[in-house]
Amino acid sequence: MKRSSRREFLKAAAVGSMATSFTTVLRAQTRPPHEVPPNERIQIALIGAGGQGMSDTRTALRVPGIELTAVADIYDGRLTRSKELWGAQIFTTRDYREVLARPEVDAVIIATPDHWHSRIAIDAMKAGKDVYVEKPMVQRIDEGLSVVDAAGQTNRILEVGSQRVSSIIYAKARELFRAGAIGELNLVEAWINRNSALGAWQYSIPPDASPQTIDWDRFIGHAPKRPFEPIRLFRWRNYRDYGTGIPGDLFVHLFSGIHYVLDSKGPTRVMATGGLRFWNDGRDVPDVMLGLYDYPKTSGHAAFTLSLKVNFAEGAGENQAFRFVGPDGVITIGGGAVTLSRRPRPKEPGYSIDTFPEALQQAFLQEYHAKYPEQQELRPGAEEVFAAPPGYNDGYDHFVTFFDAVRSRKPVTEDASFGFRAAAPALLTNDSYFEGRPIAWDAETMKRTATTESARRG
Repeated sequence: MKRSSRREFLKAAAVGSMATSFTTVLRAQTRPPHEVPPNERIQIALIGAGGQGMSDTRTALRVPGIELTAVADIYDGRLTRSKELWGAQIFTTRDYREVLARPEVDAVIIATPDHWHSRIAIDAMKAGKDVYVEKPMVQRIDEGLSVVDAAGQTNRILEVGSQRVSSIIYAKARELFRAGAIGELNLVEAWINRNSALGAWQYSIPPDASPQTIDWDRFIGHAPKRPFEPIRLFRWRNYRDYGTGIPGDLFVHLFSGIHYVLDSKGPTRVMATGGLRFWNDGRDVPDVMLGLYDYPKTSGHAAFTLSLKVNFAEGAGENQAFRFVGPDGVITIGGGAVTLSRRPRPKEPGYSIDTFPEALQQAFLQEYHAKYPEQQELRPGAEEVFAAPPGYNDGYDHFVTFFDAVRSRKPVTEDASFGFRAAAPALLTNDSYFEGRPIAWDAETMKRTATTESARRG
């Protein structure tokens, strides 16, 4: 066994003793409640009153000057629950088009299953409504440009509901990256792991689910026709006909965050693997997904590789992290904070001469020590933590951004083009997995392309 020299011991001790850590609490952008003049109040409607839709609506109604006037859902129980929560005066219907026909509705929240996103968003914009649509913006690649075009033609505000682009944490990560805190980016990696039935989309099915309480044909829409099977409605994320699997539910959040922090439009190549390993409950999408993505060099960053992973049977429990890696440091987002970790590289290159003849070792060491005089080298590590204040909710800030845009008509960051560029690599992850091959993508034109050597190399 090789024994450590006193010099090496002193170096290690010095590094440990000089490590520093600082924590700064970020200032929230959340505004205190205030009175809003009647002419500035915004009346909204909810289309799709499932768990996410009701959560969105609760958050939206915390923003001053917002009123809920209508709810549409194809399950009667959710319409009843909406009146219990928000008052008997709420207009409810199974048909979202009746909501869009109501002149008092200024904006809609669309939180339906994914296969309805593009259709309802386009219909809403054509009806003169501003749109907050849950991620992913579309279920299929061929729907994306239609939504982008509709937003441009109607001049309506459309914001996609991936709230990271409005987060003070991601804003700080963006600031640190732009300041060169980690040097030239070379790798981004992120993971979201779960280990529970609800985390794996095994949502509860109401006991009264029946053809009488559910408009089954309206739920199916343009998806393949099937006989009544309520599990497909209440656990729709498990099925390709209505959802987009792990990539559309979770990867798209990560793409939104990456593209915001880096001012990136997307990758050039997508590769995926995974499988259905644990939740064999009839679903037809994987419960383990891994994606690799080549991002090209731009004026804002070097070419880099992205690695994403989600596991729905992670025995260590739920965890997630997001790391931006460079030679001078690492930016990590997780736990309600962004952390900048840095440790300078050693000034000395070191040596590995044990296999040299002894005389040659002595000669090498003499020359090495002449060039690098014997001294105690200090390489203090530094960790700066920027934490959100207790109770911070980036979803609230995202709705503040949306409603400000509704009033001012100023564009939002996560508009239709941004939303499609975040959704597309997630959807292409599914394509790569089910087609069993890499997929090339042109993020500028937002079109799938033939796989080429340049795309492979990023």
